[in-house]
Amino acid sequence: MATKIFDVKGMHCASCASIIEGRLLKIDGVQDISVNFATDKAKVDFDPEKAPLDVINSEIEKLGYTLREKTMQEMPGMEGMSAEEHARHILPGKDDDKELAIQKGNMKFVLPATIIVFIIMIWDILSRAVSFIPKVPVPAYILSAVMMVISTIMMFWIGKPFLQGVVRFIRYRVANMDTLIGIGTLTAYVYSVIVTLFPTVATALRLPDFTYFDVSIVVIGFVAFGKYLELSSKKKTGDAIGKLIGLQAKTAHVLRDGKETEVSIEEVIKGDVIIVKPGGKIPVDGVVVDGSSYIDESMITGEPIPVEKVIGDTVSAGTINTSGSLRFKATKIGAETLLSNIIKMVEEAQGSKAPIQALADKISGVFVPIVLVLSLLTLIIWLTVGVFYLGSSQAISMAIMSFVGILVIACPCALGLATPTAIIVGVGKGAKEGILIKDAATLEKLYKIDTLIVDKTGTITKGKPELSSITNLSEMSDEVLISILVSLESVSEHPIAHSVISYAKEKGIEKRPIGEFEAIKGKGVRAHIDNVEYFAGNTKLISELGVTFDKEALDKGASEGMTPVILATREKALAIVMVMDTVKPEAKEAVGRLHKLGIKVIMATGDDERTARRVSLEVGIDEVFAGMTPEDKLIKIKELQAEGKKVAMAGDGINDSPALAQADVGIAMATGTDVAIESAGITLLHGDISKIVKAIRLSKLTMQGIKQNLFWAFAYNVIGIPLAAGLFYPIFGISLNPAFAGLAMAFSSISVVGNSLRLKTKKL
Repeated sequence: MATKIFDVKGMHCASCASIIEGRLLKIDGVQDISVNFATDKAKVDFDPEKAPLDVINSEIEKLGYTLREKTMQEMPGMEGMSAEEHARHILPGKDDDKELAIQKGNMKFVLPATIIVFIIMIWDILSRAVSFIPKVPVPAYILSAVMMVISTIMMFWIGKPFLQGVVRFIRYRVANMDTLIGIGTLTAYVYSVIVTLFPTVATALRLPDFTYFDVSIVVIGFVAFGKYLELSSKKKTGDAIGKLIGLQAKTAHVLRDGKETEVSIEEVIKGDVIIVKPGGKIPVDGVVVDGSSYIDESMITGEPIPVEKVIGDTVSAGTINTSGSLRFKATKIGAETLLSNIIKMVEEAQGSKAPIQALADKISGVFVPIVLVLSLLTLIIWLTVGVFYLGSSQAISMAIMSFVGILVIACPCALGLATPTAIIVGVGKGAKEGILIKDAATLEKLYKIDTLIVDKTGTITKGKPELSSITNLSEMSDEVLISILVSLESVSEHPIAHSVISYAKEKGIEKRPIGEFEAIKGKGVRAHIDNVEYFAGNTKLISELGVTFDKEALDKGASEGMTPVILATREKALAIVMVMDTVKPEAKEAVGRLHKLGIKVIMATGDDERTARRVSLEVGIDEVFAGMTPEDKLIKIKELQAEGKKVAMAGDGINDSPALAQADVGIAMATGTDVAIESAGITLLHGDISKIVKAIRLSKLTMQGIKQNLFWAFAYNVIGIPLAAGLFYPIFGISLNPAFAGLAMAFSSISVVGNSLRLKTKKL
């Protein structure tokens, strides 16, 4: 079996997706299929030998649909392919642009004709209802002839897809939006032609002596204009991938045979040394081997501040070198790069379906046949029962108007667009913030979360110790003491040593030459500086030297999560330096925002109880579990779920994999270029707890948009169909002209897409 994604051509509404799914599932060799109307893509699980593409297409081409092989994408990934090539596989591109250009050209005729006829129609309606409004100053027979010419052009040129829908309905018994519009407008057109060209036939049949050419013109015009705006808006919903594609560099400056050579991105191979000058894009992923600079990673991580890169640091394709010159070795190329992985994840997530969409899909699948039956019943009722109450002339008029009105207003497009357009925009917005969402179901689950479990190190705290205080016990200055201490620690591999080195570098304090260095395992270091023997280490080392120090002060510091480093000679202590993993500045505010969202925050950490308590109190965390192993975290999640809690777990994606998989939503805090974390539903690039807040808020905004879309999509039909059927006419004298039905139908789709696009403007 193979799983592939194809571009689908010919879809015009949600019913089209249901028709394709239903037909292809009957083919031997097709195991599963999911068609997304908003993205015009189909994900197919099939056996290529039993069901080759030509067999699949032969089944649906007669219905007006085609799967495009040249733009299909294999799910496992395309090794060696650049992001630009990848784009040609996942973006509709030129085909959609061509269709949009054709529709835009058609609008030059459609809009003026529709607007003029619509004004004449309203004028005529008002002149009949209000005595002081004069009638249209054009003889009826001339107006009827002009209307017939315009409606013929509209019917057989702009309305050609609708007529094809009618033909397919007759031949293959499948109906979609085109079928509804086609039957409705063709009915009004044929009736009007008979009345105009064959008046004796109309008289013999006792048909009312007025035409509905204006109805055909206005309905086709509004629907065509609505589809043009809808296609234009749909392209905007998916522009996140296009912008990501644009980040890809076209060329790279590679060092080969000692010379700098410019090559296309496709020619870069692993191991190449690439030169990037100030202002240049990083073409592929790699590791810095020479130079230092600040890299703007905001386009893929959402972090606005450029990140310093030195020898040994990783760089990612698509980011921008803002200052110095760099040389780095290519480690990942083509589809392996971070950018290509992001593009693939975003595209797959945008094409996936949320559980909330299931109801809309079921309704769309049966909606068109029900509407056809309902419109026919309405026609029959008006022609039978209506004749007794209104007379034959008015009853026939109401029958035609109601029949056409129901067919026009009951289009399921808005219903089909309600969920996927919001998902596309939400996933794309998340990608811009460095929030990668695995699928639409994850976004829906995150919306329901009420409990969040986070680790301490790297999520709440910075993840690396920092020098927090210096207690000077000597007559030397702080600067001299730090210069001695950094000289001792510069040879050490211990993480605490790095905090001292970073502090000295920040303050511009130089280290001194050392001699007779010794690392004392588990205790500290010893060395000679300027012919004086110095020691730097923990309380155990200094106690063994027989040097006295304030143990109570150190115990107090330890209770607050601090680790002491004591600088001493054999005779006395010179300074006590406190080192601690400090809380991230944004952590407290982020926890507060989570509480406002109604989410309980639990810290589960492998660190000791005192440190965990100190950090939790500082940022306002609700509950703390210290000394936790990955297995303990897994058990804790199961306990919370047994209590009925909806749990999200944020972890590093490696040791925490079991817990991430068990949680309702796993949130992986990715670093560097590693985004391939299968156990997590959401991956945060260079993430911290503030991005978790953004991810949860994004889910709530997206789900809120989906619910609003579904409400309005249903409301249009719940209100519109009875109104179009003339249900209120006998009581209140209210009915819906098919022209207004066409306008309402077009507006329903546009309003749903527009509401989804509003998400782009929301602040997370």
